[in-house]
Amino acid sequence: MNPWLLLSCGAGLACWPRPVARTPFAWRLPAAVRARWWPLPALLVLPVLGIGWASATLMLTLTVRQEHRDRARTNAALAEAELTASVLRTMVGELRAGAHPVAAAEATAEALPAASGRLRGLIASARLGGETADPDAPPALVNAWTLAGRYGLPMADVLDAARRDAEAEIGFRRRLKAKMAGPRASAAVLAVLPLVCLPLGEAMGASPVSVLTGTGTGQLLLVVGCGLIWAGTAWCRVLTGRVAPC
Repeated sequence: MNPWLLLSCGAGLACWPRPVARTPFAWRLPAAVRARWWPLPALLVLPVLGIGWASATLMLTLTVRQEHRDRARTNAALAEAELTASVLRTMVGELRAGAHPVAAAEATAEALPAASGRLRGLIASARLGGETADPDAPPALVNAWTLAGRYGLPMADVLDAARRDAEAEIGFRRRLKAKMAGPRASAAVLAVLPLVCLPLGEAMGASPVSVLTGTGTGQLLLVVGCGLIWAGTAWCRVLTGRVAPC
């Protein structure tokens, strides 16, 4: 069995797409499988090619998993900031038009279906006159709402200030993502280059796969090489993560 086929299957599982919204028959892998898929390729390689290739496959699939999760976190943070800005912008417009804060929140929930579920608890608390500290609602909205209610400040002005902060954060995240695209692409190329050299060496007649498969020294070098690939990508994530906003 070709180990590269198994590794490709593992990478495919890491990038499994989400189902399209409002599709009743969309199928997804179970949550337990999606969370613990990455040792599977190594377990499949172990009885075929031995412990060396299994360890190398485990490191490579772990690298793919960590890279995918890091990019997913970056995209999720940007999407959260965009949703917060949209919520605040809609609420400010409703308040400027003379709506009550609760009515403005209800209109925002209707206008933005993505935020309707997260605003439900905030609306219920505001109707009852209790605390608006809802963990599901956007934190910027909760903080601004609490500040305006506690000190009697104009709700629209406070939410508008929070909107400007959210839009500034969106701009910063987008610029940061654009500037980090080059270093991340370079790191990805350097990580994939050793894998690309294997078929190139086979085409030249050097037979690197037979050396890495048939000798103990070759398997040791394979494990060390994959470990260096993992360490390089991890170090790149640390360097690029230092400039990311909290």
